[in-house]
Amino acid sequence: MPFFVDAWVLLPDHLHTIWTLPEGDAAYGKRWGMIKAHVSGKCAHVVEAKTPRNESRIKRREGILWQRRFWEHQIRDDLDYQRHVDYIHFNPVKHGLVTRVADWPHSTFHRYVKHGVYREDWALDRTIMGTIAMGE
Repeated sequence: MPFFVDAWVLLPDHLHTIWTLPEGDAAYGKRWGMIKAHVSGKCAHVVEAKTPRNESRIKRREGILWQRRFWEHQIRDDLDYQRHVDYIHFNPVKHGLVTRVADWPHSTFHRYVKHGVYREDWALDRTIMGTIAMGE
């Protein structure tokens, strides 16, 4: 089930990503299911040892690493794409985890800098964030 990761950011309690799927393929849910199963199989035992599952999760045979659902949005145009990429990369600053986007190591921001899309000091001038009008 191939796909390309255009952008991503991993935060302590959630993640954001933009994927490009093959033409005519919209199986986001199947891919998320596979990713969740793989990650849970590798590290859920560590997390669950520290945070026991509640009754609801036990009944549904769910772990504690993942939410039950995911939010998907089909990108409409180039501007929509750019706003989502910017939102993803700015998210660690938005959540107060760092003061500079470049200080968060867990994102594709650094790949974008390497390819000349962003400068290392991107978004230090917070006025740029007025263009990113999406909520979580």
